[in-house]
Amino acid sequence: MRLGLFGVNTDLCALDPRVAAEVVVAAEQSGWESAWTGEHYALPDPPVPASPARPDTPFLDPFVALGHLAGVTTSLLLGTGVTVVPVHQPVILAKQVASVDRISDGRFLFGIGVGYLEPEFRALGVSINDRGARTDEYLDALQALWTTSSVHYVGPRVAISGVTAEPRPVRPGGPPLHVGGAAPAALRRTVLRAHGWYGWGVDPEQTAAIVTQLAELADNLDRPAELGRLEISVTPPARAALDASLVATYAEAGVDRLIVSPPGRVRRDREALLRFVRDTPAALR
Repeated sequence: MRLGLFGVNTDLCALDPRVAAEVVVAAEQSGWESAWTGEHYALPDPPVPASPARPDTPFLDPFVALGHLAGVTTSLLLGTGVTVVPVHQPVILAKQVASVDRISDGRFLFGIGVGYLEPEFRALGVSINDRGARTDEYLDALQALWTTSSVHYVGPRVAISGVTAEPRPVRPGGPPLHVGGAAPAALRRTVLRAHGWYGWGVDPEQTAAIVTQLAELADNLDRPAELGRLEISVTPPARAALDASLVATYAEAGVDRLIVSPPGRVRRDREALLRFVRDTPAALR
Protein backbone atom coordinates (compact mmCIF):
# COMPACT_ATOMS: atom_id res chain seq x y z
CA MET A 1 0.00 0.00 0.00
CA ARG A 2 1.36 3.39 -1.01
CA LEU A 3 0.78 6.18 1.49
CA GLY A 4 -0.20 9.75 0.68
CA LEU A 5 -0.29 12.63 3.16
CA PHE A 6 -3.23 14.97 2.75
CA GLY A 7 -3.48 18.63 3.73
CA VAL A 8 0.02 20.03 3.14
CA ASN A 9 -1.52 23.41 2.21
CA THR A 10 -3.93 23.74 5.13
CA ASP A 11 -3.94 24.83 8.78
CA LEU A 12 -0.39 25.33 10.13
CA CYS A 13 1.17 24.32 6.79
CA ALA A 14 -0.76 27.20 5.22
CA LEU A 15 0.37 29.71 7.83
CA ASP A 16 4.06 28.83 8.14
CA PRO A 17 5.97 27.77 5.02
CA ARG A 18 8.84 26.51 7.20
CA VAL A 19 6.52 23.99 8.86
CA ALA A 20 5.17 22.87 5.48
CA ALA A 21 8.72 22.29 4.30
CA GLU A 22 9.60 20.34 7.45
CA VAL A 23 6.50 18.20 7.01
CA VAL A 24 7.16 17.13 3.42
CA VAL A 25 10.87 16.53 4.08
CA ALA A 26 9.89 14.33 7.04
CA ALA A 27 7.33 12.56 4.84
CA GLU A 28 9.92 11.85 2.15
CA GLN A 29 12.34 10.49 4.74
CA SER A 30 9.69 8.38 6.52
CA GLY A 31 8.39 6.41 3.56
CA TRP A 32 5.38 8.39 2.35
CA GLU A 33 4.93 8.09 -1.39
CA SER A 34 3.09 11.36 -1.97
CA ALA A 35 1.74 14.59 -0.46
CA TRP A 36 -1.60 16.13 -1.42
CA THR A 37 -3.28 19.52 -1.23
CA GLY A 38 -6.93 20.39 -0.82
CA GLU A 39 -8.52 23.29 -2.69
CA HIS A 40 -10.95 25.89 -1.41
CA TYR A 41 -10.65 29.54 -2.34
CA ALA A 42 -13.41 30.60 0.04
CA LEU A 43 -15.54 28.73 2.58
CA PRO A 44 -19.16 29.44 3.51
CA ASP A 45 -19.57 31.74 6.51
CA PRO A 46 -21.75 30.82 8.29
CA PRO A 47 -21.20 27.16 7.39
CA VAL A 48 -23.72 25.27 5.29
CA PRO A 49 -24.49 21.54 5.61
CA ALA A 50 -22.00 20.73 2.82
CA SER A 51 -19.16 22.76 4.39
CA PRO A 52 -15.96 20.68 4.48
CA ALA A 53 -14.26 22.83 7.13
CA ARG A 54 -14.74 25.79 9.42
CA PRO A 55 -14.81 29.13 7.56
CA ASP A 56 -11.62 30.25 9.32
CA THR A 57 -9.62 27.21 8.09
CA PRO A 58 -6.53 28.46 6.17
CA PHE A 59 -6.05 27.08 2.65
CA LEU A 60 -3.09 28.10 0.50
CA ASP A 61 -3.51 28.08 -3.25
CA PRO A 62 -2.52 24.48 -4.07
CA PHE A 63 -0.25 25.33 -6.99
CA VAL A 64 1.67 27.95 -5.01
CA ALA A 65 2.03 25.50 -2.12
CA LEU A 66 3.18 22.62 -4.31
CA GLY A 67 5.68 24.84 -6.12
CA HIS A 68 7.21 25.65 -2.73
CA LEU A 69 7.20 22.01 -1.58
CA ALA A 70 8.67 20.74 -4.86
CA GLY A 71 11.76 22.79 -4.10
CA VAL A 72 12.52 21.02 -0.81
CA THR A 73 11.83 17.43 -1.96
CA THR A 74 13.36 15.17 -4.57
CA SER A 75 11.30 11.97 -4.81
CA LEU A 76 7.97 12.67 -3.08
CA LEU A 77 5.05 12.77 -5.51
CA LEU A 78 2.90 15.90 -5.24
CA GLY A 79 -0.84 15.83 -5.90
CA THR A 80 -3.95 17.98 -5.86
CA GLY A 81 -6.79 16.35 -3.99
CA VAL A 82 -8.64 17.78 -5.79
CA THR A 83 -8.52 20.70 -8.21
CA VAL A 84 -12.08 21.86 -8.82
CA VAL A 85 -11.67 22.23 -12.57
CA PRO A 86 -14.83 24.19 -13.49
CA VAL A 87 -13.94 27.19 -11.27
CA HIS A 88 -10.64 27.75 -13.11
CA GLN A 89 -9.89 29.56 -16.35
CA PRO A 90 -8.50 26.71 -18.50
CA VAL A 91 -5.54 28.53 -20.08
CA ILE A 92 -4.35 29.65 -16.65
CA LEU A 93 -4.98 26.20 -15.19
CA ALA A 94 -2.95 24.59 -17.98
CA LYS A 95 -0.06 26.91 -17.12
CA GLN A 96 -0.32 26.23 -13.38
CA VAL A 97 -0.30 22.46 -13.86
CA ALA A 98 2.56 22.54 -16.35
CA SER A 99 4.56 24.84 -14.06
CA VAL A 100 4.26 22.61 -11.00
CA ASP A 101 4.97 19.54 -13.10
CA ARG A 102 8.13 21.13 -14.50
CA ILE A 103 9.32 22.47 -11.14
CA SER A 104 8.89 19.02 -9.61
CA ASP A 105 10.52 17.23 -12.56
CA GLY A 106 7.38 15.30 -13.42
CA ARG A 107 6.34 14.39 -9.87
CA PHE A 108 2.90 15.99 -10.13
CA LEU A 109 -0.35 14.00 -9.87
CA PHE A 110 -3.34 15.96 -11.17
CA GLY A 111 -6.33 15.14 -8.99
CA ILE A 112 -9.51 16.75 -10.30
CA GLY A 113 -13.20 17.02 -9.45
CA VAL A 114 -16.29 18.98 -10.46
CA GLY A 115 -16.93 20.55 -7.04
CA TYR A 116 -20.06 20.74 -4.94
CA LEU A 117 -19.93 23.85 -2.72
CA GLU A 118 -22.46 26.31 -4.18
CA PRO A 119 -21.46 29.38 -2.08
CA GLU A 120 -17.86 29.01 -3.29
CA PHE A 121 -18.95 28.73 -6.95
CA ARG A 122 -21.15 31.81 -6.46
CA ALA A 123 -18.29 33.79 -4.90
CA LEU A 124 -16.09 32.89 -7.89
CA GLY A 125 -18.80 33.92 -10.37
CA VAL A 126 -19.19 30.43 -11.84
CA SER A 127 -22.43 28.52 -12.31
CA ILE A 128 -22.55 25.21 -10.47
CA ASN A 129 -25.33 23.89 -12.71
CA ASP A 130 -23.15 22.89 -15.68
CA ARG A 131 -20.05 21.92 -13.72
CA GLY A 132 -19.77 18.41 -15.19
CA ALA A 133 -19.97 19.50 -18.82
CA ARG A 134 -17.69 22.44 -18.06
CA THR A 135 -15.12 20.10 -16.52
CA ASP A 136 -15.04 17.82 -19.55
CA GLU A 137 -14.70 20.78 -21.90
CA TYR A 138 -11.90 22.29 -19.84
CA LEU A 139 -10.05 18.95 -19.74
CA ASP A 140 -10.23 18.86 -23.54
CA ALA A 141 -8.87 22.41 -23.66
CA LEU A 142 -5.98 21.45 -21.34
CA GLN A 143 -5.09 18.56 -23.63
CA ALA A 144 -5.06 20.88 -26.63
CA LEU A 145 -2.80 23.36 -24.84
CA TRP A 146 -0.42 20.62 -23.70
CA THR A 147 -0.14 18.75 -27.01
CA THR A 148 -0.41 21.21 -29.91
CA SER A 149 1.14 24.40 -31.20
CA SER A 150 -0.94 27.29 -32.54
CA VAL A 151 -3.84 25.82 -30.57
CA HIS A 152 -7.32 25.84 -32.06
CA TYR A 153 -9.93 24.64 -29.63
CA VAL A 154 -13.52 25.88 -29.63
CA GLY A 155 -16.28 24.63 -27.38
CA PRO A 156 -19.51 26.02 -25.92
CA ARG A 157 -17.61 27.80 -23.12
CA VAL A 158 -14.02 28.03 -24.39
CA ALA A 159 -12.50 29.53 -27.53
CA ILE A 160 -8.71 29.25 -27.86
CA SER A 161 -7.08 30.04 -31.19
CA GLY A 162 -3.67 30.98 -32.52
CA VAL A 163 -1.65 30.59 -29.32
CA THR A 164 1.01 28.22 -28.00
CA ALA A 165 1.63 27.55 -24.29
CA GLU A 166 5.13 26.51 -23.21
CA PRO A 167 6.61 24.76 -21.38
CA ARG A 168 4.44 21.72 -21.59
CA PRO A 169 4.26 19.11 -18.81
CA VAL A 170 7.09 16.61 -18.58
CA ARG A 171 4.90 13.69 -19.64
CA PRO A 172 3.41 14.00 -23.15
CA GLY A 173 -0.27 14.79 -22.75
CA GLY A 174 0.10 15.97 -19.17
CA PRO A 175 0.57 14.50 -15.70
CA PRO A 176 -1.40 11.46 -14.49
CA LEU A 177 -5.06 12.36 -14.02
CA HIS A 178 -6.94 11.17 -10.91
CA VAL A 179 -10.68 11.81 -10.83
CA GLY A 180 -12.50 12.36 -7.55
CA GLY A 181 -16.16 11.67 -6.90
CA ALA A 182 -18.52 8.70 -6.88
CA ALA A 183 -21.39 9.99 -9.02
CA PRO A 184 -22.06 8.02 -12.22
CA ALA A 185 -20.62 10.82 -14.37
CA ALA A 186 -17.45 10.93 -12.26
CA LEU A 187 -16.95 7.17 -12.56
CA ARG A 188 -17.50 7.32 -16.30
CA ARG A 189 -15.02 10.22 -16.54
CA THR A 190 -12.54 8.13 -14.55
CA VAL A 191 -12.70 5.17 -16.91
CA LEU A 192 -12.55 7.23 -20.10
CA ARG A 193 -9.97 9.84 -19.11
CA ALA A 194 -8.04 9.04 -15.96
CA HIS A 195 -5.10 7.09 -14.65
CA GLY A 196 -6.81 6.77 -11.28
CA TRP A 197 -9.85 7.30 -9.09
CA TYR A 198 -9.77 9.17 -5.78
CA GLY A 199 -12.42 8.48 -3.15
CA TRP A 200 -12.81 10.87 -0.24
CA GLY A 201 -14.15 9.61 3.08
CA VAL A 202 -15.24 6.21 1.79
CA ASP A 203 -14.96 3.11 3.96
CA PRO A 204 -13.68 -0.25 2.67
CA GLU A 205 -17.17 -1.57 1.89
CA GLN A 206 -18.09 1.53 -0.11
CA THR A 207 -14.72 1.40 -1.84
CA ALA A 208 -15.17 -2.23 -2.89
CA ALA A 209 -18.57 -1.40 -4.39
CA ILE A 210 -17.13 1.51 -6.38
CA VAL A 211 -14.18 -0.58 -7.58
CA THR A 212 -16.72 -3.11 -8.87
CA GLN A 213 -18.65 -0.34 -10.65
CA LEU A 214 -15.45 0.93 -12.25
CA ALA A 215 -14.55 -2.57 -13.46
CA GLU A 216 -18.01 -3.00 -14.98
CA LEU A 217 -17.77 0.37 -16.71
CA ALA A 218 -14.32 -0.50 -18.06
CA ASP A 219 -15.81 -3.65 -19.61
CA ASN A 220 -18.47 -1.60 -21.41
CA LEU A 221 -16.58 1.56 -22.35
CA ASP A 222 -13.65 2.05 -24.69
CA ARG A 223 -10.95 2.88 -22.13
CA PRO A 224 -7.81 4.15 -23.90
CA ALA A 225 -5.06 1.53 -23.63
CA GLU A 226 -2.40 4.16 -22.91
CA LEU A 227 -4.08 4.95 -19.57
CA GLY A 228 -3.11 1.52 -18.26
CA ARG A 229 -4.50 -0.10 -15.15
CA LEU A 230 -6.73 2.17 -13.07
CA GLU A 231 -5.14 3.18 -9.76
CA ILE A 232 -7.40 3.43 -6.73
CA SER A 233 -6.69 6.06 -4.06
CA VAL A 234 -8.81 6.58 -0.95
CA THR A 235 -8.92 8.89 2.05
CA PRO A 236 -10.62 7.01 4.92
CA PRO A 237 -13.50 8.58 6.88
CA ALA A 238 -12.34 11.07 9.49
CA ARG A 239 -13.11 8.81 12.46
CA ALA A 240 -11.58 5.64 11.03
CA ALA A 241 -9.03 4.00 13.31
CA LEU A 242 -5.79 3.98 11.34
CA ASP A 243 -3.97 0.71 11.84
CA ALA A 244 -2.46 -2.15 9.84
CA SER A 245 -5.77 -4.02 9.89
CA LEU A 246 -7.57 -1.13 8.20
CA VAL A 247 -4.85 -0.91 5.58
CA ALA A 248 -5.21 -4.62 4.85
CA THR A 249 -8.98 -4.25 4.51
CA TYR A 250 -8.60 -1.41 2.03
CA ALA A 251 -6.04 -3.45 0.09
CA GLU A 252 -8.54 -6.31 -0.16
CA ALA A 253 -11.07 -3.79 -1.52
CA GLY A 254 -8.66 -2.93 -4.34
CA VAL A 255 -6.98 0.21 -3.00
CA ASP A 256 -3.46 1.05 -4.20
CA ARG A 257 -2.90 4.29 -2.29
CA LEU A 258 -4.23 5.42 1.09
CA ILE A 259 -4.19 9.23 1.31
CA VAL A 260 -4.26 9.95 5.02
CA SER A 261 -5.62 13.18 6.49
CA PRO A 262 -4.17 13.94 9.95
CA PRO A 263 -6.75 14.90 12.60
CA GLY A 264 -7.52 18.62 12.77
CA ARG A 265 -5.83 19.11 16.12
CA VAL A 266 -2.69 17.49 14.73
CA ARG A 267 -2.64 19.75 11.65
CA ARG A 268 -2.57 22.79 13.95
CA ASP A 269 0.37 21.67 16.12
CA ARG A 270 3.88 21.51 14.66
CA GLU A 271 5.29 18.86 16.98
CA ALA A 272 2.18 16.68 16.78
CA LEU A 273 2.11 16.93 12.99
CA LEU A 274 5.76 16.03 12.58
CA ARG A 275 5.35 13.13 14.99
CA PHE A 276 2.31 11.91 13.01
CA VAL A 277 4.24 12.11 9.74
CA ARG A 278 7.27 10.26 11.11
CA ASP A 279 5.39 7.54 13.02
CA THR A 280 2.40 6.70 10.80
CA PRO A 281 4.08 4.68 8.01
CA ALA A 282 5.65 2.23 10.46
CA ALA A 283 2.39 1.94 12.42
CA LEU A 284 0.44 1.00 9.29
CA ARG A 285 2.77 -1.75 8.11
